[in-house]
Amino acid sequence: MKAFLFIPCLVEHVLPRVGEATAMVLSRAGVAPELPAGQTCCGQFAYKRGRPDLTRPLARRFVEIFEDAPVIVSPSASCTAMVRKYPTLFEAGDPWRDRAARVAARTFELGEFLVDKLGCPDLGSRYVARATLHASCQTTRALGVGDATEMLLAAVEGLTLLPLAHPERCCGFGGAFSVDYPEVSQAILAKKIDDIIATGAEAVITAEPSCLLNISSALAKRAVPVKALHLAEVLAGGEL
Repeated sequence: MKAFLFIPCLVEHVLPRVGEATAMVLSRAGVAPELPAGQTCCGQFAYKRGRPDLTRPLARRFVEIFEDAPVIVSPSASCTAMVRKYPTLFEAGDPWRDRAARVAARTFELGEFLVDKLGCPDLGSRYVARATLHASCQTTRALGVGDATEMLLAAVEGLTLLPLAHPERCCGFGGAFSVDYPEVSQAILAKKIDDIIATGAEAVITAEPSCLLNISSALAKRAVPVKALHLAEVLAGGEL
């Protein structure tokens, strides 16, 4: 089976290790990853700023690149959710609406694909650590695939998951929200970091790259020795 990799901007430019781990995890699951050239931003930031006119050309570009893909997998719930909104960008009767719908129906977040579509909740992974899970808003509430993340982590040998207080709490990033309301965003983030520290974990895991970057930056500012990891990195294996 072949899967096309949809690598978000944040992963390509800031967290390339997450993209590499995603390819490794898919290979472990018996899926041949393929990285199509010419990928651009999915348009999420413009869309959330109320600019569908700027998002529409990016959606067309995405459809053109991925239209022939048997399945499309991304290590980002928020960017996957954006792709699933593409059909709504085009009026009824516009051919691009149906084309976008067909591509959206074949686009999945990594954990969702492995568990719900591939039926592979145990990859035989090993990662020795005491960690806690930050269940991102986009993974749990936007896509509703948080259970898949938990199932995959529960099967990792050597990984002890510690409960996080207020797991429903946002990390405060929210794309444009953190830009428009930096003081509120930082206050929300501070509570999330307090919760993480209180668990006594060595690591915090999330399936969303934007949360990973936001949380890891805050941990670094406090000089807290807690490693921030993406789900794909844990499934790919390794030790702290």
